[in-house]
Amino acid sequence: MILEVIKYGNPVLRKKGVKIEKITPEIKTLIADMFETMYAAKGIGLAAQQVSQALQLTVLDIRGITDRPSTLELNGKETDPEKIMPLVLINPEVKPFGDTVSAPEGCLSFPEIYNDITRPEKLEVRALTEKGETLEFKCGGLLSRAIQHENDHLNGVLFIDRMPRADKEELKDELDELQQKTKAASKK
Repeated sequence: MILEVIKYGNPVLRKKGVKIEKITPEIKTLIADMFETMYAAKGIGLAAQQVSQALQLTVLDIRGITDRPSTLELNGKETDPEKIMPLVLINPEVKPFGDTVSAPEGCLSFPEIYNDITRPEKLEVRALTEKGETLEFKCGGLLSRAIQHENDHLNGVLFIDRMPRADKEELKDELDELQQKTKAASKK
């Protein structure tokens, strides 16, 4: 089922997600719905907060993105990142490392708003899969950036929080308008 993607201005986007203690049938349904929602919106990542659930859960799928390559190291060996797609991360723990790089980002909760965001290039990840198995890997490129973006959502941090102040000021009118529309829609 396609869920509503919450837009900027909805307070749930600022909530830190609760750790998932047990992978229930409801969680599995939520995961399936999140993938369906993400694909319908043409996104590559979606956090539970973006569908009104303050949980430590995100889904990602970078398959088909060729202009922004990704790297993956699984069990100490370089491998094709598409091998672990689509990807479910439950209760993720992430450790960024490496040089920082600036690259464009967008967000399904901020339609048509994009900006260059500076983030560490690489990431160590440890999380549970939808089967309750521990998954550990290192990644770089777009996959690292997407996981960092979604992990921020799980902690109530938005990509606009990582923008340079001058860039955020330039987008102020658009952000204010989006926030007002979101608040007006929630009152209906």
